[in-house]
Amino acid sequence: MRTLYFDCQSGISGDMVLGALVDAGVSLPQLQQAIDSLGLPACRLRAEEVKRRGFRGLKIHVDTAPEKAHRHLHHITRMIDGSCLSEPQKDLARRIFGRLAEAEARVHGTTVEKVHFHEVGAVDSIADIVGSAVGIDLLQADRIVCSPVPTGAGQITIDHGRVAVPAPATAELLKGIPLAASTIEAELTTPTGAAIVTTIATQFGPLPPITIQTIGYGAGTRDFPQQPNLLRVVIGESGPAQSADQICVLETNLDDISGEIIGHCTQLLMDAGALDVYTTAIQMKKNRPAVKITVLCRTADTMQLEQILFHETSALGIRRWLADRHTLERRPHEVATSWGPVQGKLAVFSNGGLRFSPEYESCRQVATAHGVPLTQVYQAAQAAFDPRTVVKPA
Repeated sequence: MRTLYFDCQSGISGDMVLGALVDAGVSLPQLQQAIDSLGLPACRLRAEEVKRRGFRGLKIHVDTAPEKAHRHLHHITRMIDGSCLSEPQKDLARRIFGRLAEAEARVHGTTVEKVHFHEVGAVDSIADIVGSAVGIDLLQADRIVCSPVPTGAGQITIDHGRVAVPAPATAELLKGIPLAASTIEAELTTPTGAAIVTTIATQFGPLPPITIQTIGYGAGTRDFPQQPNLLRVVIGESGPAQSADQICVLETNLDDISGEIIGHCTQLLMDAGALDVYTTAIQMKKNRPAVKITVLCRTADTMQLEQILFHETSALGIRRWLADRHTLERRPHEVATSWGPVQGKLAVFSNGGLRFSPEYESCRQVATAHGVPLTQVYQAAQAAFDPRTVVKPA
């Protein structure tokens, strides 16, 4: 499986994406040909090798004449539709601009059709997005993963005046995406960069297990004293059925509440999106029997689940840390038994092997409906599984 990993230690912007892709091997003349077909005013892509805190990277300049044009989404879509881009490239470019339009519409209280693109409707931003869409397609990745995204800190000036970092559209685009802390007083992640990465990446977390083949570095405009202002793209091969991500572990010890409250809290946590919740019997100070509640969750859900623990229990503090995990590919699967169908899950191993696990609730319903022991339904479901009948996904 060909994997692209975007390492956003210093954020992400459209020109940084372009620089990283070209540095990783994408043909600059091919990108220029795609940009030329949009019918924009004179627009040339120019690559320059630069240093950021002593490390090399590729800076892509978009040379164009100054303009005052503010475009709507339909203007840009018409350019893309009439270009020489392939259909997958057109589709990706349209989806990136569509995400931008939805974010802008949300923060300005208008509709996608009426959104008036300002900075992102300029020629250089159009070139960044369309060039990135073409470059991503040319690399033919099976999977795209991105690190947690730092946004920077402080304030910036846009067409609407002074705003806090992240800018409103950037923050809207990054909803549900794990962010990385940064105290650098600058806009590290732009709306263009956020729109690109949230459209192309299917997973956010640490670098997955891969055999590295190529590394590209895209340089930002500024040279920060704290760290290199570079976006790194890592390209490599990885196994087809095992993926990696990063989750948060929450934990608290309780020695003064009843089992009923713990059970109620556990259900609330699961309903709110926890990946798993479990309890452990422990011994606390003065030999008090107690319970440790552990919650596994996505990083984006951490604050909400912490609030449930604080509000529903006597917890005064919650420990938390990030944990890397590997997961097998999972698919729903159904088997036929003499009492009817039973639902379950398939786990797919890297060598193509399969493991079937019947779902408890499905087995319970069958056992109740037919008046048979639950263990017999489990055994029958396992016996009914035939890996030869599993249809591989296209």
